[in-house]
Formats: sequence, C-alpha cells, structure tokens
Amino acid sequence: MNPSGSDAAIRNTAPPRRALARHGAPLVLALLSACAATPPGPAATPPASAPDAAARGPAIDRALARIEHVVVLYGENRSFDHLFGAFPGADGIAQADAASTAQRDTDGTLLDRLPPVWREGGQGEDPVFGHALRNGPFAIDGEPARRPLTEPTRDLVHRYYQNQEQIDGGRNDRYAAVSDAGGLTMGHYDGSRLALWQLAREFTLADRFFMGTYGGSYMNHLWLACACVARFADAPESMRSVLGPDGRLGRRTDSPRSALDGPPRWVRDGALTPDGYAVNTVQPPYQPSGIAPAAGGDPLTADPARWPLPPQEAPTIGDRLSEKGVSWIWYAGGWDQASADGALPGPGPRGVIYTNRPRSVDFQPHHQPYNYFRRYAPGTALRAEHLQDGARLFTDIAANRLPQVTFYKPPGDLNEHPGYTDIASGDAHLAMIIDLIRHSPAWENTLVIVTYDENGGYWDHVPPPSGDGWSDRWGPGTRIPTILISPLVRKGYVDHTPYDTGSILRLLTRRFHLEPLPDDRWRMGDLSGALEVH
Repeated sequence: MNPSGSDAAIRNTAPPRRALARHGAPLVLALLSACAATPPGPAATPPASAPDAAARGPAIDRALARIEHVVVLYGENRSFDHLFGAFPGADGIAQADAASTAQRDTDGTLLDRLPPVWREGGQGEDPVFGHALRNGPFAIDGEPARRPLTEPTRDLVHRYYQNQEQIDGGRNDRYAAVSDAGGLTMGHYDGSRLALWQLAREFTLADRFFMGTYGGSYMNHLWLACACVARFADAPESMRSVLGPDGRLGRRTDSPRSALDGPPRWVRDGALTPDGYAVNTVQPPYQPSGIAPAAGGDPLTADPARWPLPPQEAPTIGDRLSEKGVSWIWYAGGWDQASADGALPGPGPRGVIYTNRPRSVDFQPHHQPYNYFRRYAPGTALRAEHLQDGARLFTDIAANRLPQVTFYKPPGDLNEHPGYTDIASGDAHLAMIIDLIRHSPAWENTLVIVTYDENGGYWDHVPPPSGDGWSDRWGPGTRIPTILISPLVRKGYVDHTPYDTGSILRLLTRRFHLEPLPDDRWRMGDLSGALEVH
C-alpha cells in the first residue's frame, strides 16, 4: 500500500494529565510509561515545594519577559560525561559509583575488562585502543589511543532499543555489552579544551538534562518539534523490530555469548516498533530526503515505493508559536544545496546528502523535523517562511533581524557527530555563532541554549528520571550537555534541576504564553532554574 495515503502522525491518544495546567508544562506524548514501576533515580530531584514555587513564580515570569530572542543551537551525539564529566561543580565521572561505571556482560556478570573497540563493519578490533582496557570510563585523548578532539572516532550504535538496554533500568551498566563499538562507549575527553566548556564556566551548565527519547537523532529531532512519535501504520513487516520474550531487541542464535567476543547480532533491528511507531531513522516524505524522487514522479517528494515516513499532521511548537504571532525560523546548514540535490532524478549518489565525508556539507535529511510535516510541504507559504538555509542565520544576526525563536542545525561536517566529523570543529562553529550574537544589538535580551540531540551511544552515569510525571514509553534517555548563555542567566552556575529536550518547549510555551502541547512529564523543569531572578 502506498504509505503517503496512510494515517500520518498517530500520537498518543491518552488525554493530558489534569495536573498539566497546574504545572504549566507544554508537551510530550502521553503514552503508557515503560518505567512506571521504577522509582525515580538520583536525577529525579523532587521539585520545589509549593510555597517556594509560588514565591518564585512571579519573579521567574518577570525574568522570562525580558527574553526577546531564544536561540537553540542543536549539536549531535555526545553524552554529558563524554564531554563534561570533569566539569567543576557538576555531577561528573568522579561522582559516579562503581555500580554504574563497571560494565556487565550479556549474561549480567561483571566484565573483567572492557570489550575491545570494534572496527565498523565487523572488521575486528581497533589496535589503537589496545586489548585490555580496564572496566570503566577511560580518556580517548589519553593513553593508549591519544585521539584528540580534532580527530573523528568511529560511529557508535545509538538506537531506540539499544539505548534502553544500555541504561538497564537506571544502572547504566550495559553500554559496552550492547554497543557495536565495544569499549569505545566508555570513552570521554578532556572537555576543558573546548570553547563551550569556557562558556559553561561563564554562564549556566545544566547537569541534569536528558535527551527527550531513547535512541537516535531522527526521533529526538522530531521530539524537539512536536514532542510526539509518528506511527507508520502501513509500513511493511520488514521495517518492524523483532523483540524477544523479555521485551528487548531479539538476538540471533549466532550472536556472541559474551561482549568480549564481538558485538551483538539482532534478529531484526528495524526502524519501527512491532506496533508501528517510528523510533529509528526513517526518511522524510519531501526533498531533501535520503530517498530520491520516483522516476518520472514529483521531484519534490521521496519515492513512496521506498517507504518514506508519511506526511505528519501532529501540532508542533512552530505551529503554536505561529498561532501567537511569534516569529520563528528553523535554520539548517546546507538546506538550499540539499534541496536542489534532493530533486535530482534517479537513485544515484547525491552531492551533499549523506556524503559522510569530513569537510563536506554532509547534509542529514533526518535532522530536519519540519520536513516530515504536511503543513511545511514544498510549495507552502509556511515552508518558505520558516525553513531557511543556515547561511541566512549569519546575515540575520548581522542585520539585527533574528526572529523571536531560532533553531539552528549545523551541517553534518560541523555538528560533532562521531564517524563523519570531529568535536573541535563543531565546538568552534557554535562558539563563533555565540560570539556573533554577543556582539549584536540583540544580545542583552537573548537566551542561547546549546544542547545535543542525543548521546551518540556514549555512556553516562546518571540514571534518567523515571516514574509518574518523569517518563513515558519513549524516554527520557541518556544525559546530554546543555549550556544556557545570556546576560539573563546565572553566572558560573551549575543547574541541577531535572530537564529533558521537552524543557525547551516548556520554556517557549511559558515565555510566549502558548497553548501547551500534550505532556506526560509534568515534573520536568522548563529551564527557568537557570534564570537570574531578582
């Protein structure tokens, strides 16, 4: 069946909790909590008492009212401990207990050492990292590998079911056993050499910020747009994951019995859950897409015979902003090039889409959430107004015409994603944008939020909050770095409030008085804990 005619975004049908109105939370799917039986871990710090919250509420709202521009800079695939595990005053690697640092084998026994770092494509061990890494976190830029921030590592698996199994109910002890990169998942860097580290020291670092959903980039980008999960009802069985009796991704009979012998082999690690929710990468229905147009078909759409995600219908934070007359733009590095690239006929290689080469644009279509939504289809006025090339961000900053809300997605070569780029170039790129904003007339009333879409398969020791009001079927996943930069935030501050990707949407909802999106994580904060309140 042609998927373009199927029911588009089938979101959670459960109504928002009545408590949402009390807490002012703006989003998230209300589906069955996968972790409801698990009590909140250390990250799930209780919210402020009602009197304290009531006392701070008006002051926070006054502080929010001073913010005229919110700029979200969205990087790629790094966990908190991976980059900020030694940050002064933060809950870092030194604060982790042995139970979360020591990794367990497939059968649950404690590993006597980390698995080797496996090469991509099943090409054996990477000798650069040696064969006897101790069981625990290690410095990638230290001995024996000495891989600097300027050098890409291989990519690591970062998918929905794998991330849940790695977290292991908050114990965080199955990262190495589940990773296709073996021990590399436990690697971290000396982040003090990063420009973003210095900005975190000057402004506010949030050390309890978790990626919105388990897994990878596609799903977390969609969450940043709508806090929803798409259901692909008509997708073929071959796209659906096969689970074992324990509810985890099913292992093949020839999967190694020990993580020391090789990475896991899965029966079917599909893009969808068995009940049809798109939780791993699926391609957008519109160009630019990883699926070329059909031969003789519409050059602005992906070939429907190759099963792109059907156009989505769920409300987005962009829709909510537009309803209130709040200006906003999603700027994407390489958007104009990729749009032209995507319209080329035939299945051959593209010039900038998924080139996966260092120092190329390397445009990633699954990082463009609004290109999945029917309201932003090619030819619509909404697309022309709100989806812009990244180069325009620089001219808009220079001309002092930033919209009230900015989302910026760097091109692939500058997004810090393991495998096809390095950390240092993306760090310098984001720091340069922040510097331009700081030297612009808009700076005094601008809040910049630097965060990452997900952990990229790297370990972190802090368990994601779980339980009623904290979590649902989809997440939150692993902890990721987030920095809030503004004259209006606390200086030299580490914010320990529990947040997730949806907290960005909660902040926008509160600041601009938007209609909330459904939210089952009403205990999560809205980033206002970082604000300087008088």
